[in-house]
Amino acid sequence: MVRKDDFDTGVPLPPGLDCAAVRRAVEYIERELAEFVEVYYEQANVFSALVGIFGTRALDSVSNYEKHRHADTAQQRFPDLKRRGSGQKPKPNECLESKASKRPWALQSHYDHPGWYIVWRYLVDPTETLEPGRPVVIWRVDAVFLEKADWKYEKSSAGDAGGGRTHTFGVKNPAARLKGKAVYRRSDVVARGGKPVPCNGADA
Repeated sequence: MVRKDDFDTGVPLPPGLDCAAVRRAVEYIERELAEFVEVYYEQANVFSALVGIFGTRALDSVSNYEKHRHADTAQQRFPDLKRRGSGQKPKPNECLESKASKRPWALQSHYDHPGWYIVWRYLVDPTETLEPGRPVVIWRVDAVFLEKADWKYEKSSAGDAGGGRTHTFGVKNPAARLKGKAVYRRSDVVARGGKPVPCNGADA
């Protein structure tokens, strides 16, 4: 259950976006991704991409942000979403990128564009300990406006033999940059050892 008390209404959000829309988006992501859990065990990076895609789809449906309607832009360029009525060339403050990560702080992108970023922090809970019927749980949602200077280039690890990650940009000192940016944080989940785990009571 997405609890109202787990939202921080003091966290700045993109213009026109509110906690009610984020709440509906979290509910949508958790519900729709339940049938894709096997993808996580086969290719976790592909699953993270799915979480981001479903986040985009949810906000397009429940908020005043819409997907970019040009296929090449929506699939390959920034941003995933733009504020409704902002035109074909929205300003950075009207751009919203939907990202996902299973890690507590990391934030990576193929671009270093300025704009708003919403990050769906998820965990896979096959025993459904946290929520019956919800093997995928969004435990935190970060919302942050990033400037070009907030990003650092990360060289490709791919070699001549193939494999490895393509080049990306990562946020500099993400734990510090994202501090205080969690608009939603489940009170029954904590980050320990670099990953989210259910509280045992003593952590609450």
